[in-house]
Amino acid sequence: MHRNKGPEGAGAPLERSQRLKTRKEFLFLAARGRKAPVRGLVLQVFRRKDSEAARVGFTVTKKVGNAVVRNRARRRLREVVRVVEAEMPLNGLDLVLIGRAATGERLFTDLVADFRKALTQCLAEADRKTHTAQK
Repeated sequence: MHRNKGPEGAGAPLERSQRLKTRKEFLFLAARGRKAPVRGLVLQVFRRKDSEAARVGFTVTKKVGNAVVRNRARRRLREVVRVVEAEMPLNGLDLVLIGRAATGERLFTDLVADFRKALTQCLAEADRKTHTAQK
């Protein structure tokens, strides 16, 4: 189905996030990014110096379940990011969402709340580290 993007300006669509796909990108975030584990997921965030669209990666290990369960968890995580991204800009961020066993079973509203909580924690910690380093 083709979606009408509409005219530029007030009703213009938000800039969609890009995908992180390579192992190198995931390892960089694991090493340099801020991490916030919450009940439904684990979030890793790295704030880039640019203000380009967010780059997002998703991963769910085999510990979570078989392929059907893992794919469902990944789909739910993608939708969580889509919902939150529509409400607030995530520009300039690299994000990795790691699925947990609870990801597939949690209420969707709780999963969105988990993501917001983890994002707030990561960004607050990153800001604290930045302000401390500048002094």
